[in-house]
Amino acid sequence: MISKENNFAFIDSQNLNLGIQILGWKLDYARFRIYLKEKYGVSKAYMFIGFVSLNQGLYDCLQEAGFILKFKPTIPDLNGKIKGNIDADLVLRAVIEMSEYNKAVVVSNDGDFYSLVEYLYENKKLEVVLSPDKNFCSSLLTHTARERIQFMNELRGRLEYKKTHHLRTEP
Repeated sequence: MISKENNFAFIDSQNLNLGIQILGWKLDYARFRIYLKEKYGVSKAYMFIGFVSLNQGLYDCLQEAGFILKFKPTIPDLNGKIKGNIDADLVLRAVIEMSEYNKAVVVSNDGDFYSLVEYLYENKKLEVVLSPDKNFCSSLLTHTARERIQFMNELRGRLEYKKTHHLRTEP
């Protein structure tokens, strides 16, 4: 059943990806986008992601699946690891667009979103916090989101990427 609500999702892409990888599976982003729409009435799904030109294929697939990508320039840290910290961008977008949506779906394990979640909750604008992994979710998020937190640990069967092989049979 598709909800008629006008909810927006604000997704910490790196946190989502790493959280699912820790669980030992790969997320099917097209299925995930449908899940967000059907389960939570998400009409716009913003995905905040660091831009690396070599990942253009990934970006194309995410956009085809229906995500609105919000890029952050990336820079290498002291160890050469690419970093694209999107936290402030996600929070700012969620607050700027608050009058445009009924409720927000925040996708992350990161305790840095504690203040945003608290603000959304207090203003009756929080639909849910979707945490990729219960075991690595910040206690700040679980405390602040209260009954409005869900964990993706049990969604593997529904949202796992499965590579399908199409066999061609001869008549």
